[in-house]
Order: sequence, then structure tokens, then C-alpha cells
Amino acid sequence: MAFDFLRRLFGGARAADEPDPASVVEYRGYRILPLVRAQGGQYLTCALIEKDFPDGPKRHELIRADTHASPDDAKAFAVQKARQVIDEQGDRLFR
Repeated sequence: MAFDFLRRLFGGARAADEPDPASVVEYRGYRILPLVRAQGGQYLTCALIEKDFPDGPKRHELIRADTHASPDDAKAFAVQKARQVIDEQGDRLFR
């Protein structure tokens, strides 16, 4: 389900930098999927935040201007930032 959304978001076939199921982080009933998005030789802080609701799953794309030297650093910070956003906004994130 999340990967279908990513394919539509990024157009077409699975991209090499698309998260694999092992990269999904569960946090307080939410799923965090860190993404890698290159920009000018650096990597942006990006993630999808998902949660299942009775009427179906909802998703929020988190993109921040923070840049990192490596994809792994960007992913780790994206998970940290996503947890912070979840703690601050909870389900309001999907409005």
C-alpha cells in the first residue's frame, strides 16, 4: 500500500532509493518510511508517515529543508523528526 503510493508519487517503477519493508519504523501506532531525496550533493530529510484508520490508511509526506551528507544520516534524522511531529500533532497530521 505505501509502496504503491510511492510509485505514483515518484512516477512509475520502483526507484532504487524507495524504502524497502525493512526500513519501516513502527512508532505509537504509526508507520514511518524514511525516504532518500538527493539535492545538490546532499540529502533532504524526507519520510512518509502512515496510520491505519477504520476508513482506510492515511499518509502524510514529511519534507524538511535540513540536508545531510549521507543517505543514512538523512534517514536517521527523518525518523527522529517524524517521531517529533507525531508526538506534537498526532492524528491532526492527516487533516
